[in-house]
Formats: sequence, structure tokens, C-alpha cells
Amino acid sequence: MANRLQLEWDLRDHGWADCRIADGAAKATLFVSYCTDGLADLLSGVGGLYGATNRLERFFFDSEPMEVRWVLRREGADVAIAIYEFPDVAISLDLPDSEGHLAWTATKPLGELAHVVLATAQQVLKEHGEDGYMTKWIRYPYPVAALQDLRRLHLQHDQCELPHDMTLPLA
Repeated sequence: MANRLQLEWDLRDHGWADCRIADGAAKATLFVSYCTDGLADLLSGVGGLYGATNRLERFFFDSEPMEVRWVLRREGADVAIAIYEFPDVAISLDLPDSEGHLAWTATKPLGELAHVVLATAQQVLKEHGEDGYMTKWIRYPYPVAALQDLRRLHLQHDQCELPHDMTLPLA
């Protein structure tokens, strides 16, 4: 499908990652610093959308000095995704979303978003392992618990027919 959500998380040395998000309509590259636990926040943010059908999840990545703010608004079976950039995380945390630059937006089914985030996080673990992740990310360990929670929620609530890597840690 040309409009299918794509997400990549590439660890670079010394606490930096490139997060690329795209679909058929738009794409964005986000830079993530180890000052925030970005991958864990992404997994937990998507996991937090399960439950009530009208939920809102917000989290941010520190991009030193920028803030990259994710706003996920569940609307029934779909999620409106908006990613905003602010020039300075030190002063932007209290600013409304409208004060930021809208870097990327889309509306996707929750199951598709969860599957793509889960697959991306599993690929990072497969590529680096927990020790390799810690070596590159430095400040935070690989978010095994957040991965397990999102996988459990996704498999329990979504009727996803895509393949799932069940060889990775699951409690």
C-alpha cells in the first residue's frame, strides 16, 4: 500500500538516533537525543492509546536544543498523529502545540500505528541487542517492558494479520 505508515529508528553513536516517519503523503526526519528516553516514550505513548476510544497521549524528544513533540489523539479506531518542532526545549515545554512548527501529520488506524512502532522497536533490539543499545544510547537501557506491554496490547486488541517476531523478549 502506497499510504502505509513507515518508521525507522537508527541509533548513531554517543546518544543520538534518527527517527524517520513517512507515509505516501509526507515524510519527516526527527533527531533524538539520549536526554530523553525516546524509544521508550514512543512505545509507551502508543500503548497508552488502548482503552478508552478518545484518548490523548503526548510525549517529546529532546533534540538539543529543539523539542520534538508528539501528539497522538485516538478517534475511535484511528489515531490522529501530529509531530511539532519547537526551537528550544528549555522554553517550549509549557507552550501550546499551536506555537510549534507542524513537522508531520497523518491519521492512521491504531492497529497499524502499533504494529509499525512495535516492529521498529523489535528491529532495533534485533540489530543491537540490549547491551549494544545501552552502549550507543548511553543513558537509558533498551525499553524491554514498554516493548512487552505494546506487543501484549497489540496482539490482544488488534486483529493484525501481519507477521510478528515472537523470538524477542515477551514476559
